[in-house]
Amino acid sequence: MRSLLIMTMFAASLAVAAETGFEEERELNLDTRGIDMLSIDNGAGSIDIQGVSGSSEIVVTATILVPGKNDDKAMKRIEDDLILTLDKNSDIAVLKAYFEDSGFFYFGDSPSVHLDVRMPESMHLEVDDGSGSITVDNVRGDVMLDDGSGSITMINVGGEVEIDDGSGSISVTTVGGDISINDGSGSIKVRGVTGTVTVDDGSGSIDVSDVTEDLIIVDDGSGGLDFSNIAGRVETDT
Repeated sequence: MRSLLIMTMFAASLAVAAETGFEEERELNLDTRGIDMLSIDNGAGSIDIQGVSGSSEIVVTATILVPGKNDDKAMKRIEDDLILTLDKNSDIAVLKAYFEDSGFFYFGDSPSVHLDVRMPESMHLEVDDGSGSITVDNVRGDVMLDDGSGSITMINVGGEVEIDDGSGSISVTTVGGDISINDGSGSIKVRGVTGTVTVDDGSGSIDVSDVTEDLIIVDDGSGGLDFSNIAGRVETDT
């Protein structure tokens, strides 16, 4: 393992390491022949997912951050508690990226794993995320997100979309199927859906436009509701 905190001057390197902790980058690859879904289980850290036309592999760049520790302690923490794997399980690719809580008493900010994922655009996607922002772009299959906290941005999804979110803003643009959103708190913006939009929201504004079928608001706890260019019926909880 090696630290990526390398500076030209040794003194500058020490200052940056003391302030930000330890950072390491790893890459994982998996051939996707016989695989039609990527399932991601991530603890804390951002996730950036890009569908790639013509690709036949999944490429993951994982940036591991252990704040507030010197290199030796950080590497020990990574060695003992980091789960970072990309494996095939039948027709599903399973990516795991998180730190186990093995009785480790930790002061300061918790470690995190930030993922940059490149996958074949035709595959389905499933994400179970603890915290951190999620970006999904150009995935032509179905997308299912279960997110604890952090913003969600989704662009150009070919299939159906299902989002179960605890907190954080949600922005979805251009979906080729139905979309269902169950949200605890945070603003919701949806644009350009070839299907029906269903929203169950605890709090936060809802803004929906350009939908070819129905808009169904199961529950709008608090926050404004704006919609336009809905081709089908509109149902609200009021």
